[in-house]
Amino acid sequence: MGNEQHRKRGDKSMYRNMITIVAVSAAVLFFSGYSFAQEKDRDGFVTIFNGKDLTGWEHNPVIWSVENGCLVGQSPEGKPYDQQDYIYWAKDEPADFVLKLKYRLTGKGSNSGIQIRSEKRPNWDCYGYQADMEEAPNWTGCLFHHSRGAVVKRGFKGIVTFEGNDETKQFADPAELAKKYKTEGDWNEYEISAIGSVISLKINGTLMCEVDDRHEQATKKGIIAFQMHPGPPMKVEFKDIKIKIFD
Repeated sequence: MGNEQHRKRGDKSMYRNMITIVAVSAAVLFFSGYSFAQEKDRDGFVTIFNGKDLTGWEHNPVIWSVENGCLVGQSPEGKPYDQQDYIYWAKDEPADFVLKLKYRLTGKGSNSGIQIRSEKRPNWDCYGYQADMEEAPNWTGCLFHHSRGAVVKRGFKGIVTFEGNDETKQFADPAELAKKYKTEGDWNEYEISAIGSVISLKINGTLMCEVDDRHEQATKKGIIAFQMHPGPPMKVEFKDIKIKIFD
């Protein structure tokens, strides 16, 4: 075999080795990233927003972005926004779970919410349960539904029957509970628990409401999404978003 043939065979062998190295490196990076994304903390929670970009989220880029490690929804500068707009977590549609996050509202009249066990609608809309939040004093800490209105209000807990009979009772003064969170310009922690038919909302560690929802329209699973509410110019920020899903 001539020198030229030896050189060609050597080039092919080196090329194959390079391909193997690249493939193995890519696999290591992929599975390392996957492992990191799925890593649970000591309480069994998984982080679902990486603080860097919107990987794993479906969104309207006009409204949603990442700033300073936060997931941000903001009205177009100098303009009120005239329609609902949601960002969807694309990874799963959980049934039983606990979701924890921090949120901050900025702007007079600011309003947002966290959709659970919900469904997508066209034009970045959404339908279903919403853990509510706003700058005004009325709806924060209430469980809202797009077709049913208030499923349970702040300060109430109990049962809603299959026929829609409200058997919830007041367990705390809604006005006193409102003192447990900041309405605008500061961070709060929201905790949403949905286990079976029981849904409870806590803000800053304080129970706001709880309902055993047996209504015929009650959903058992669905998407998680965050809302940009129509209205005056505003900004909503979310961070430290993590979930514990029960099989």
